[in-house]
Amino acid sequence: QVQLVESGGGLVQAGGSLRLSCAASGSIFRIPTIAWYRQAPGKQREMVALITSGGSTNYADSVRDRFTISRDNAKNTVYLQMNSLKPEETAVYLCNAKDILTNSWGQGTQVTVSS
Repeated sequence: QVQLVESGGGLVQAGGSLRLSCAASGSIFRIPTIAWYRQAPGKQREMVALITSGGSTNYADSVRDRFTISRDNAKNTVYLQMNSLKPEETAVYLCNAKDILTNSWGQGTQVTVSS
């Protein structure tokens, strides 16, 4: 499995912004899908955004137009720019890489949005 390490979480006020990073141990060029998920206590894990090896993106309806997922293949890193954050988006944010044979998760980074 690809090793993934998330970073960039922290404490922000409502309306603030954060940029999360997901750094992979190896090339991400051929991984079909890399996605950001979030999981809050007592809530089901939710897919926030994904990006394919071809650069196509998809977003949860709740974050579309506020969040942007991007890829830097040279740095083996996927980013999630989060703008206009809301308190209900407080969660652990996790990075996931999937292909036919593997399903890799990072350890997560905590995002806390205060009201």
